[in-house]
Amino acid sequence: MATDTNAAEPVGMPQLDFATFPNQIFWLVVTLVVIYFVLSRIALPRIAAVLAERQGTISNDITAAEELKLKAQEAERAYEKALADARAEAQRIVAETKAEIKADLAAATARADAEISARAAEAEKQIAEIRENAMESVTIVARATAGELVAALGFQADEAAVTAAVDAKVKG
Repeated sequence: MATDTNAAEPVGMPQLDFATFPNQIFWLVVTLVVIYFVLSRIALPRIAAVLAERQGTISNDITAAEELKLKAQEAERAYEKALADARAEAQRIVAETKAEIKADLAAATARADAEISARAAEAEKQIAEIRENAMESVTIVARATAGELVAALGFQADEAAVTAAVDAKVKG
């Protein structure tokens, strides 16, 4: 049994066996060519299409965003204009209301002044009547008192003399 153990037993890794290098290089080239064709004909065009679609979507989104920005600016200008118009309208309404209130107040003041003047004239008339009646009453009381004083002093009072003396004193 004399067998050659060196020929049957492999030496190290089979990939590093120089006897199989031409076969390995052939399959390496075939695999790389297949991978190149698969990538260049199938995978890369799909990736390029996806990138182009993304770029188109991004461009469309940017364009739409710019349009929306312009619309938002227009809406803001319209809002500002409407707000300014509303403020001006409010100021006009306030001015009209103030004018109406002033006119109503002036009319009410005029009516009140007229009523106060009428009442004051009536009150002055009543005061004048009261003064006149008071002067008559004072004159009557003064005549009676003067007559009583003259009688209390023990003299005979002449009605005409007492009346003349009291009237002279009352008139001033």
